[in-house]
Amino acid sequence: MDSTRRRRPTADAAGDQGAADEDAVLFWERHYRTQRAWGARVNALLAETATPLHPGTALDLGCGAGGDAIWLAQHGWHVTAVDISTTAVERVRERARDLGVADRVLTTQHDLAGSFPAGQFDLVSAQYFHTPLPLLRGRVLRTAARALRPGGLLLVVDHGSTAPWSWNQDPDIHYPTPTETAAELDLDPARWSVLRADMPRRRATGPTGETATVIDNVLLVQRAA
Repeated sequence: MDSTRRRRPTADAAGDQGAADEDAVLFWERHYRTQRAWGARVNALLAETATPLHPGTALDLGCGAGGDAIWLAQHGWHVTAVDISTTAVERVRERARDLGVADRVLTTQHDLAGSFPAGQFDLVSAQYFHTPLPLLRGRVLRTAARALRPGGLLLVVDHGSTAPWSWNQDPDIHYPTPTETAAELDLDPARWSVLRADMPRRRATGPTGETATVIDNVLLVQRAA
């Protein structure tokens, strides 16, 4: 999911989930049909985390325009790129082919509210994995943590502030801190350890080239070897 995504409400009842899931598919299809380039570059904190690692298998949750998946593939990773939008995954597949990394990028459409890619991974990346629609995000991220191979890493990067170009300028919005996100995951500390939980500032560039200082909420979790 790209960095325009924001906090989502939680589904109140299982009976509402079917309609909500359908709305999510339509919402993100419209989003990616109208936004082509935004999200096509790698997120800085993913690059910072992955650069010193030995390339292995990676899962990109909410791949969006594919900037992260393509960057990982170009650096030797075999990547499963997942998004709820068929338009998004088709464009990532085309871009991987155009850039000569199609053999290292597997694209697949999943509504993570109801399904999750099979397999185990050395790195799972959840970059700005927010939506304005109902989603039990903590459950998805717990599933992601359990999909790690021994020694594997789950990197969750959330918004910690509102960028000037965000469509959500609600002054009362609450951005979960890394500590809150870790608590929501409720992982067994004997099997998963928190390697990083901080809120760095960086200079970010918006979709039309404007810049601003923003805060990222970063949580890095490792599965025990």
